[in-house]
Amino acid sequence: MRLKVKEAVIVEGKYDKIKLSSLIDGVIIETNGFQIFKDPEQMAMIRRLAETRGILVLTDSDGAGFVIRNYLSSSIPAEQIKHAYVPDMFGKEKRKEKPSKEGKLGVEGVPAQVILEALQRAGATCGQEPVACPKRMITKTDLFEAGLSGGENSAQKRRALLKRLKLPEHLAPNALVKVLNSLMGYEEFYKLVQEL
Repeated sequence: MRLKVKEAVIVEGKYDKIKLSSLIDGVIIETNGFQIFKDPEQMAMIRRLAETRGILVLTDSDGAGFVIRNYLSSSIPAEQIKHAYVPDMFGKEKRKEKPSKEGKLGVEGVPAQVILEALQRAGATCGQEPVACPKRMITKTDLFEAGLSGGENSAQKRRALLKRLKLPEHLAPNALVKVLNSLMGYEEFYKLVQEL
């Protein structure tokens, strides 16, 4: 069973994102662990997503996960944030040689059904598109036609767009399409590209 989740789901690392990608359709943002504390661009992007579609925090149930969760909670208005909690489950992830410091499984190691139940308990908005979602979605072809990918100076143009939108400069084109679609419609995107 795959859930279509309206909120942008915030996870700690790439393995959490990989696991979640197999369970939900939606925007998934990784904090890269504590890197979130040093990345104002990423935080600005998370704030924009919180304003437009809401965010849902799904971090590990260890101390580090709660530090990240508390940081996000103190940075985002309460009405724009939901929290999904995975229960304390002890063991080690398959890819690791030994268990974590606290011996708890992270999001990547928890069974899929437990994650889906945690998302539903948190009140994830499932099965519907966000109200602001446009009829005409922005595609990778639109990025190409706007000169933002696959062409001469496209990386430079993409950086200018990312800077204008206060988004992280290292956002890859695939991730950029998802984020753009969660922030605006095609018409707004087209107008913005013309201004650049």
